[in-house]
Amino acid sequence: IARTAKVRVVRDGTLVYSGSISSLKRFKDDVKEVREGLECGIGIENFNDVKVGDRIEAFRIEEVKRTLQPAAGATG
Repeated sequence: IARTAKVRVVRDGTLVYSGSISSLKRFKDDVKEVREGLECGIGIENFNDVKVGDRIEAFRIEEVKRTLQPAAGATG
């Protein structure tokens, strides 16, 4: 998980928060990234209501440039 990732908190199948990570720690050190399978502490910006059973989903938004493809069989 990267410090720049976006997060959403899902509780009982319902989205309760979507926002950014405010801090990411491995042991007591602030880190930029934590690899899969390792424990870490995540601070969520403007959200302090995490409860047992909540699912924190981290994601990143990628901008993809659109391209136009000629239609099949089209002649130009």
